[in-house]
Amino acid sequence: MRHRTVSDLMTHAVQRVGPDTAFKDIVKLLTEHGITAVPVVDDNDRPLGVVSEADLLRKEAVQPDAAGLLPPADLPAGMRARAAAVTAGGLMTSPAVVALPQWTVVQAARVMDTHQVKRLPVVDDTGRLVGIVSRLDLLRVFLRRDPIIREEISGAVLDRTLGITPGEVVVRVKGGRVTLRGTVRHPGLIPVVVRLCQDVDGVVDVTEELGCRTDDPGGVTAALPLQAPLNGRR
Repeated sequence: MRHRTVSDLMTHAVQRVGPDTAFKDIVKLLTEHGITAVPVVDDNDRPLGVVSEADLLRKEAVQPDAAGLLPPADLPAGMRARAAAVTAGGLMTSPAVVALPQWTVVQAARVMDTHQVKRLPVVDDTGRLVGIVSRLDLLRVFLRRDPIIREEISGAVLDRTLGITPGEVVVRVKGGRVTLRGTVRHPGLIPVVVRLCQDVDGVVDVTEELGCRTDDPGGVTAALPLQAPLNGRR
């Protein structure tokens, strides 16, 4: 199986700004290109941080309420200083949390979740910006069509990896939810089957209704080498 990587899903043509880019120029760039954030790069095109809509909107949020109905905004000193900034270098969230092109969807998603960011600039081996990947980009793996998912499970996972024929296990996929019905050689093989099916891009859930044949006592031994792929994506 080949999993989609950050390189497959990222936006390759990335808008970027320098640390001296003015506030209004950033707003104009986001508006013209229909984007919600932009990486801030140095002279060598290496990401320093990211300026998002939230960073820009903070400037408005700290303004006094013209109607006098709201109390002054209560922000930490660091946030208040960023809100007062007028260029990308002062407005940006830094340091930049970045991804590598070869990362899997799981790797990128975990970094986004850990750092609570919505997007990751993607850099090459020298640290230069080559793309940007968003949460929505990562979710695109779940747009894979059911017949394609079914074919990959039946062919790449069950037949070619585990030696299980379509006559032994029937695969049904609806809305990314996989149902497996049939028999396998040994009880120890069932969690292996489920785990590998869960590892297929676009799979939302796996339900197994699998029984075991009792005429193959060596099945568990045969299954052991097949556990190696489990150290991959999940």
